[in-house]
Amino acid sequence: MTSILLPASHEFETQDIFVNMGPQHPSTHGVFRMVLEIDGEVVRDVLPYIGYLHRGAEKLCETMDYRQGIGFMDRTEYLAAFNAELSYVMAVEALAGIDVPERAQWIRMILCELNRLSSHFMFLGAFGVDVGVLGTSFTYAFRERENIFDLFEEICGDRMMYAYFRVGGLAWEVTDNFVTRVNQVLGMARQGIADLDGLLTQNEIFQARTRGIGHIPAADAIDWGMSGPSLRASGVALDVRRDEPYLFYPQVKFDVITGTNGDVYDRYLCRLREMHESIKIVEQCLQNLQPGPIVPERMSRLLRTPPGEVYIRTEAPRGEYGVYMVSNGGNRPWRCKVRSACLSNLQALRDMTVGHYVSDAVLILGSIDIVLSEVDR
Repeated sequence: MTSILLPASHEFETQDIFVNMGPQHPSTHGVFRMVLEIDGEVVRDVLPYIGYLHRGAEKLCETMDYRQGIGFMDRTEYLAAFNAELSYVMAVEALAGIDVPERAQWIRMILCELNRLSSHFMFLGAFGVDVGVLGTSFTYAFRERENIFDLFEEICGDRMMYAYFRVGGLAWEVTDNFVTRVNQVLGMARQGIADLDGLLTQNEIFQARTRGIGHIPAADAIDWGMSGPSLRASGVALDVRRDEPYLFYPQVKFDVITGTNGDVYDRYLCRLREMHESIKIVEQCLQNLQPGPIVPERMSRLLRTPPGEVYIRTEAPRGEYGVYMVSNGGNRPWRCKVRSACLSNLQALRDMTVGHYVSDAVLILGSIDIVLSEVDR
């Protein structure tokens, strides 16, 4: 065997390579592409590409009356459609000066918090697979999501795109056994949360893969406009439900969950603990739920709003979901703009990822919990 001797002064040249992750990749949970510039296994730069799922939902809302636009909100945030509907109808109600009956508001709170539960279950199930611990997390999470979806289907006839909220209230009354069914679902959800907590939180592999990964300081998270669990994991106790309350949130008790390290593990833990708070909120809502109307009397089917503009934001599962709406006095919005929590959170992806390994990029992206149809709209 012949050996090759190189001069002592010879220097090897290295060259960074570019790797496409997506737009069709299991870890992206949708049509999203990011180009990773890597040196060996270390990420040197990240360039995200969005827009693969853009359908012009905002512009379509401007061509339809206020009631027809509700369905497009469902399709921007399909994992938490009730929360998206809520911001939209509240914006129209603010423009029109409509007072929503108390019963409708309590039911809206219940459904939005249950939707938060189903959305966080989706995150926990998929994230456990991303980390590579066990596919069991998906089984546990989807078991509980099915229980919640069964309840949603009983109420509005659909499992994802509900179109159940209406300007002024609700489309129709909930089922007679609504309180009983909600309590049943909460009981099963508690068990599901406990199962996922026991499977993931103290798992040595899970902790080794997530602790200290994708750290973002509180100041940077604020500068990027992050919100929701992704922001609170960095220690910023900002929650629209408490800080700019709507519906009857001031009348219920719940804790705003925060982290300390702003890493992947804290973003996971914040969502897990928030689920317990959602259950507490729903239980209090059920205690306050009383018989009564679900829409105002003499509610016009063809609604016209006076000229004006309004911005309404709510605390959706991924953060601040806002609707900016302008009326010129007609029966449809002159301008409808959605403030996407996912888009703002995604802007911090580069800061979180550079300096970590390629395998960590999957976890960091998963910990932001994006919904691509909300990013692109």
